[in-house]
Amino acid sequence: MSKQIERIMAMEDRLDRCQDAADRMLDALYVYETTFADLQKLAGYYEGKQWMKDFEDDEKGKLPHDLKRGVLSEDAVYDLLSDSKEISVRMLKIVERMMGTIL
Repeated sequence: MSKQIERIMAMEDRLDRCQDAADRMLDALYVYETTFADLQKLAGYYEGKQWMKDFEDDEKGKLPHDLKRGVLSEDAVYDLLSDSKEISVRMLKIVERMMGTIL
């Protein structure tokens, strides 16, 4: 096989992988963007007085035992907010790299 054919095949493979990654990223960004308002409301709840009251009522056994209550764990919302900040920082770094190289 000639070097030219090998090069074209290698570049075609890169094109396929990059297109698949771009398609998946666009889908993921759409989902992420559509939940941003929910994330903001969740942050407001977690950082406000209502979360603490709900947490304390849960600790006192005032809430139904079968109620899903991950939002009242001390780490779940905090971890999600931290992850969201990390995602934002990583996206900015990616944009900076791409702006300086291919765009």
